[in-house]
Amino acid sequence: MDPDFAGIEPRAGPLPWRRRDPGFPGLLRTICGQMISNQAAAAIWGRLSALPGALDPAGLLALDDDALRGAGLSRPKVSHVRALASAVVEGRLDLPALRAAPDAQAIAAIAAIPGLGPWTAQVHLLFGFERPDVFPPGDVALAAGLAHLKNLPERPKPKALVEIATAWSPWRSLAARLLWHHWRHATGRPAGEAA
Repeated sequence: MDPDFAGIEPRAGPLPWRRRDPGFPGLLRTICGQMISNQAAAAIWGRLSALPGALDPAGLLALDDDALRGAGLSRPKVSHVRALASAVVEGRLDLPALRAAPDAQAIAAIAAIPGLGPWTAQVHLLFGFERPDVFPPGDVALAAGLAHLKNLPERPKPKALVEIATAWSPWRSLAARLLWHHWRHATGRPAGEAA
């Protein structure tokens, strides 16, 4: 692993090991975190998960848009969670089967659902499936954390992040967790759920 990573835990404290449900609820939670702060995502997740039936695909589909919007989901995210629930109910997305699939196949299957995309799929593999070698290069906090850790003049773009992260294989998921941890510490943010 990169020697710069060795100083993260002494500065930021022990790395919290976060997990998510590997099924529908975990992927639903990942959608809540798309493109918003960790704190906002946690608040939305708290309200959404409290809705009766929301953590079951058929139950979520039975909820009206007003209930989902009332939990804090934007109009696009309402569409995204409905697309996910429909894919699971209709058998187009079999999350238990994807747990055994290769990373690229699992990412492609999840990212094929409208509104989910590679970042959502990669984050779900990292926290839900606990895959050891997944790195979401489109994550702004990872790019910012790496730029800060290595004193880079700017945040690396996703393509550059893919190249840099290649050196951390087969433990790119651990590298991502450490970079999120470093960035939360560097910015003084609470050690809440990683985006």
